[in-house]
Amino acid sequence: MTITVETGPWERLHAAALGIRWRVFVDEQGVPADMELDEMDPLCLHALARDASGLPVATARLLPSVDGVAAIGRMAVEASQRGQGTGRRVLETMVAAAAARGDRIAELHAQVTARGFYERAGFAAVGAEYLEAGIVHVTMRRELTPPARPES
Repeated sequence: MTITVETGPWERLHAAALGIRWRVFVDEQGVPADMELDEMDPLCLHALARDASGLPVATARLLPSVDGVAAIGRMAVEASQRGQGTGRRVLETMVAAAAARGDRIAELHAQVTARGFYERAGFAAVGAEYLEAGIVHVTMRRELTPPARPES
């Protein structure tokens, strides 16, 4: 299956990204609608995955760096795409963007049901589980490798 991942600002990707997030978080998982959008979206770098036909199938966002820590959030994959590597492609796109801007650590709040997915991507849980939007989460982190610099 051919998946393409693009990154860009909220103003360009919001319509497709919000549709995915709404279906996954609000409709499927029962997250309150008033919690889905926040003031951070316009400040983030967004990723959007499309299938071979151009249909949006997954999204995530990379928040502004805070002391070298890159927060990845709103990771959502359409149910039909789960288990096929689409989420991993989106996650790695966000990790690469964080490393490219010089962040040292990538952090995310993982739903505990997705913990194994993030562990396979090199993330490790830090701290205890907690409730966020009525769903049990755990904070996970991964150290980032800076991009290689060309030899001169």
